[in-house]
Amino acid sequence: MVEATTLTDALERNAERRPGRGIHLIGGRGRADEGRRYPDLLQSFKAAGARLAAHGVRRREPMLVALPTSRELIEYWMGALFHGALPVAMAPVGSAGALAVHLQKLDDVRRRIGAGTVVCSESLRDEARAAGLDELAGACVTAAELDGLAPREGWRQHRAEPDEIAFLQLTSGSTGRQRAVQISHRSALHNAHGIDETIGGPLGGPASEVLQSIVSWLPLNHDMGLIGCLFLSLVHGFDLYLMQPKSFLARPIWWLKHLGEHGPTLAEAPNFAFQLCVERVGAEAVGELDLSNWRAAMTGAEMVRPETIDAFCERFGPAGFRPETFRPCYGLAEATLAVTVDGVAKGARTHTAPAGMERGYGLTDVVSVGQPLPDTEVGIFQPDGGRAPDGQIGEICVNGPSIFSGYYNDPEASAECLVDGWLRTGDLGFLEAGELYITGRTKDLIIVNGNNLMPHELERIAENASEGGGSRRSAAFSIADGPEGERVVLAIEVSDTDSERLAAIEREVRLGVGHTISVPLADVVFVRRGRLSKTTSGKVQRNRVRQQYLDGKLERIDGPAAQGDRDTQS
Repeated sequence: MVEATTLTDALERNAERRPGRGIHLIGGRGRADEGRRYPDLLQSFKAAGARLAAHGVRRREPMLVALPTSRELIEYWMGALFHGALPVAMAPVGSAGALAVHLQKLDDVRRRIGAGTVVCSESLRDEARAAGLDELAGACVTAAELDGLAPREGWRQHRAEPDEIAFLQLTSGSTGRQRAVQISHRSALHNAHGIDETIGGPLGGPASEVLQSIVSWLPLNHDMGLIGCLFLSLVHGFDLYLMQPKSFLARPIWWLKHLGEHGPTLAEAPNFAFQLCVERVGAEAVGELDLSNWRAAMTGAEMVRPETIDAFCERFGPAGFRPETFRPCYGLAEATLAVTVDGVAKGARTHTAPAGMERGYGLTDVVSVGQPLPDTEVGIFQPDGGRAPDGQIGEICVNGPSIFSGYYNDPEASAECLVDGWLRTGDLGFLEAGELYITGRTKDLIIVNGNNLMPHELERIAENASEGGGSRRSAAFSIADGPEGERVVLAIEVSDTDSERLAAIEREVRLGVGHTISVPLADVVFVRRGRLSKTTSGKVQRNRVRQQYLDGKLERIDGPAAQGDRDTQS
């Protein structure tokens, strides 16, 4: 059989090759439905494409899908692909406190990429109208309304070329400006095949020939959920079991139970998810589990912590979980998904943290995130543009068929990120014996639970608290908080040293950050005006402030916020 060159071709061939497998949704009580088989799904995708055409969605036009994990999300996202539109998955509305921020971000993305249609819930459309976002409300359509349309007469499936843009993937971010990453059919297939081959290598063949299922709670607007779970299943024919992220957060044991119930299985998750399982699933509940069929546990999207891996293996070893099941990996949306994957499967391997690694991550050893995918090159570059030797830290740059072609409607950002064919990731790391180790970031980006946060958005909330009006200065940064990973700290300049006033400001800042971004703060530090380190142009030096905080040299004002200058250097 000739190898498929587009995602739609691959899906059609998979429906022929694996007609008995499909996608199953895990409900609110932790039970999976009977699922829909791939031949039926294929027909539903094509029918959805014809209904989108009837609604007026044009080919090559971006289309936002802001729905939770559901039949509707998958059907209309894939329907856009078969129609030849450019589907873009975006998070549905989160907590009520963050609604206004989410609606504004959704509208901003819609405007910037020129999306004429937003597939969403009726409540989101009503909230957009109530917020005065009439253009956004006018672009909204519900899945039920689309379901009621007759397919456009004479509609034909779009037959794409391999280098044609297949879809847009928003850069991961809980706040700040998200960019739309352009992913071609060729890049998406290369990444899916590379993941399948690398995961399966130590198991005796491609993962799709050795393993049966994927069990995931990851949101499908995140590249790890979309590419690493949905696409990997649709292209290679895994049985895919999907649960809502909120169900996993409430009952992580449901995820673990399904990992033992559906044949040889693989699953992907950030470090925090494995730590949550350790914290929320007690030793007495481990006896209910059988994890012997879990053959590959991919962990990435944030710093992989050795203590989390050790704790998970110790807690769930009695249930049949083996240390070699852990397969650390590294990737980003601009590389479609995966850049490196542990292709050895001998358990997590660590290396002593080299000179120059930031202390803020609280690590004395760093975990190998594996070797590059086939036909992919990873280079470590120094600030002068030269290659760093093995063991020396530099910026991680990537070259290969999975690299994106640029950001949609953003040539300046594309030129900054793509240099001479290399993707500049903004991440720091080193190579040793062909394996990659992550040590930090060149950017001020904060990553919490796999989500990217922009420091300036946190600082804006702090600087405007209690009628600050932006006059006070602040610095947002992350620190290690034990095995749970990164946590956020805000250092704020104030002229008022009254303890009651400081306590009120702190409450307002914490509530503002919680409502707007849904992230708790590890610490709020008040310092006197002018004490935060700045450049000659007046820009706050976040990294320097962070290091002063870690060294205990940040002159904080004593008060309720300090509480004994909590120990964060762990």
